[in-house]
Amino acid sequence: MTGPIRVALVDDQALFRAGIRMLVDSQPDLEVVAEASNGQEALGVVRATRPDVVLMDIRMPVMDGLAATAELLRDDDPPRIVMLTTFDLDEAAARAIREGASGFLLKDADPEFLLAAVRTVHAGSAVIAASATRDLFAHFSDAAPRPVPAAYGTLTDREREIFALAARGLSNAEIAGREFLSEATVKTHISRILTKLALRDRVQLVVFAFEHGLA
Repeated sequence: MTGPIRVALVDDQALFRAGIRMLVDSQPDLEVVAEASNGQEALGVVRATRPDVVLMDIRMPVMDGLAATAELLRDDDPPRIVMLTTFDLDEAAARAIREGASGFLLKDADPEFLLAAVRTVHAGSAVIAASATRDLFAHFSDAAPRPVPAAYGTLTDREREIFALAARGLSNAEIAGREFLSEATVKTHISRILTKLALRDRVQLVVFAFEHGLA
């Protein structure tokens, strides 16, 4: 039997950390193993304790969450990192996701949603829906598209159709209904697309589509 999901909390507000710690530690399958009050501290405690999931505030003194996230994601076998923000459409969150964070959570999110988010990220899925990512990137994506990588050319016609729908933020169920396929078939197609494009999850797929003018 595997142990609980190990969580690190990084936030400069001690009261906020205490509240999240109580919430997380109240769950039998979750455990807070580290805390830090800024990004610089986070580098040390995360590398020392090797949590599965890090809840990382974006705005902190000394070193902010963006810089700390970029550093940690360069490590071998980095943790999943979820950015904590007070803004729904946050340019900093968009940047963090582009660089490999697993999504973002609003700091006033419902407690059950936060707990579900930790479990979802640990299971390998992104914590925010592809549709929310799409909204975020549509809002902040004003850079010129990059050249489309050769890997995109390896997608079949059917995979490109499904890629386009997933890039618009549609769920597997929505794609299945539109394309007259089973959800299991859509899931298989999405899995193949992610493998061919070397992407981690659907959120990264949306980012890829926006960066290369395919959205």
